Amino acid sequence: MMAKLMILRGNSGSGKTSTAKLLQEALGEGTILISQDLLRREMLRVKDKVGNISTELLRTMIEFGMEHCKYVVVEGILTRRKHGDMLREMVNKYNDASYVYYFDIPFEETLRRHQYKQNVEFGEDEMRKWFLDKDYLGVEGEFIITEELSQKEIIEMIKEQVK
Repeated sequence: MMAKLMILRGNSGSGKTSTAKLLQEALGEGTILISQDLLRREMLRVKDKVGNISTELLRTMIEFGMEHCKYVVVEGILTRRKHGDMLREMVNKYNDASYVYYFDIPFEETLRRHQYKQNVEFGEDEMRKWFLDKDYLGVEGEFIITEELSQKEIIEMIKEQVK
């Protein structure tokens, strides 16, 4: 049985990290969670720019997960400009086992959600500068998650789609 790849993308404060952690818990043993921020900021300590080495490490970890795990959950801002080529390549490679979700949440709502985060090193000015509206990956079947869906509904929807 082939592993399932779930890619959760969106702006800072959109809910993708919290959702990814809950999804990993819900899917259980054999689920790897790959966080762009953890790889880039903590493991590699590189700036988020086109061509940084974190994109290659993401690719390597996705391929490892697809070979050794049941579920691979990748989460991060993962902009189309910086990571789109690699993500599209992974989606094409794992075609029928790939699920792409874009958290299309308005800026005001991401800002509201951001205030509940702990240990945050940035605020509204940075979030406004980073915000990308409708940064869709443009792959077939990309699912757009809006603010109307609760986190519980998102988890249940994804579980139903990948099982």
